Amino acid sequence: MTPIAHPEQIVAVGRGVRLCRQAFGDPADPPLLLIAGLGTQLVAWPDELCLGLAAEGFHVVRFDNRDIGRSTRMVDVPPPGTLRLLAGRFVPEQYTLREMAADTAGLIDALGLGPAHVVGVSMGGMIAQTVAARHPGHVRSLVSMMSTTGARRIGRPAPSTMRLLAARPARGRDEAIARSVRMFHHIGSHGFPFDEARLRATAGLSYDRGFNPAGSARQLAAIIKSGDRTAELAGVRAPTLVVHGDRDRMVAPSGGAATAAAIRGARLVTVDGMGHDLPEGAWPRLIELIVGHARAADGAGTAAAGTAAA
Repeated sequence: MTPIAHPEQIVAVGRGVRLCRQAFGDPADPPLLLIAGLGTQLVAWPDELCLGLAAEGFHVVRFDNRDIGRSTRMVDVPPPGTLRLLAGRFVPEQYTLREMAADTAGLIDALGLGPAHVVGVSMGGMIAQTVAARHPGHVRSLVSMMSTTGARRIGRPAPSTMRLLAARPARGRDEAIARSVRMFHHIGSHGFPFDEARLRATAGLSYDRGFNPAGSARQLAAIIKSGDRTAELAGVRAPTLVVHGDRDRMVAPSGGAATAAAIRGARLVTVDGMGHDLPEGAWPRLIELIVGHARAADGAGTAAAGTAAA
């Protein structure tokens, strides 16, 4: 049976935050939660990839983080300018990855998903790591993709990427789409075909769902304000898989290596040709890795429970 894509739903997760989520597949299947990256919405996880994961027997949930898409905008927090971002000096109200992880844990609670298999990409990987560290009862297994630990000299963007990030926000739909094409043509997976038509469609849909450059700036501030999380990651006990591309110009591969080194027992897999995106050519490999890791974690949990019962 073909997995079902369910309608979007707004869910209250506590502290005045409401997150927009969408699910794929059978709610009776093991839950698999997908966390998006900096400035990207739930649609950044391609429908076909979500359906492919659901077809493997998982209830797949993707969502907009706070300050993006159709989720709550943190309008009471002034967006940081370039100088504040460079200096790392923020208003007291500026949230961190801890609050974003609490949102995620609240979503798991509100939807009755706990514990869930948690998969995060880029900033979403940082959030996923923080959920595993600070809300361990919510996480069956962790997959951190193209992410890092927050250590200053680890996983840094290429200088050419920094110049693109420093550009002023787009002024309209056409410019936002063109900016997205330019960025992902640069940071995307040069080892796989570049699908500009798909990227344009996703960028246009994202603009229509909720264009919010101030929110993206606050999300970036959350990453910077959170600092180096290496020590916290030492406390993660969920079975962990770290996935990174060898051509990532946004988060250098050293970020993936450092994440795997920080988490006890973590396994690092490098995907040749992959950059800082989710190209169609990599979907079969990514599905294989995510599904295999989740099933192994569930099997280990079942075996442990059986041993304890005996």
